[in-house]
Amino acid sequence: MNAPAIATAAEQDVAAFRALWNRVGDAVETAVYGKRGAVDLVLVALFAGGHVLIEDVPGTGKTTLARSLAVALGGISRRIQFTPDLLPSDVTGTSVYEPGTGEIRFRAGPVFANVVLADEINRAAAKTQSALLEVVEEQTVTVDGTGYRVPDPFLVVATQNPVDLDGTYRLPEAQLDRFLIRTNLGYPGPDEEIGVLRPDARAGAVAACRP
Repeated sequence: MNAPAIATAAEQDVAAFRALWNRVGDAVETAVYGKRGAVDLVLVALFAGGHVLIEDVPGTGKTTLARSLAVALGGISRRIQFTPDLLPSDVTGTSVYEPGTGEIRFRAGPVFANVVLADEINRAAAKTQSALLEVVEEQTVTVDGTGYRVPDPFLVVATQNPVDLDGTYRLPEAQLDRFLIRTNLGYPGPDEEIGVLRPDARAGAVAACRP
């Protein structure tokens, strides 16, 4: 293949990727109105194989962002509410005994999804937080010496409350390094709030955009 043909093929690939990016971003923005900058950052992490840490107060649309992204990708989303009594097996899953067959079967945890929302991750104990370290790095969960692959694509959107709130724990550097992007959503501005209230606001169903 000559150089012009290679260049043309590359341009077509770039154009197709740009079109997919725009379709997914537009679909997510129908649910997360006025936050296109944050949506684009999450898409950067998704296509780069990274993960996102959102530092914000409750009520800014973090759960909606994760769920609408999963729908746009044609996948599934799971939400894990991190609390002080949450156990690592509540995140990754565990092996259970089946009395009917006498076999031990792995029961997958909520981390087995395309988009995982780890809500208020800094409210859980360090041992539970560490349950995410392997899967965000290698997309694999190891239970009882057996590795299990999570779905592809795989994105963790973790949220962290401000550390000055009661019951929060600062994330260690080893865990912060697992996140490609660290950002915040914030409350919508006056123009976005007015736009949501308009009859023609784009608050509709999110469409799947996978090629």
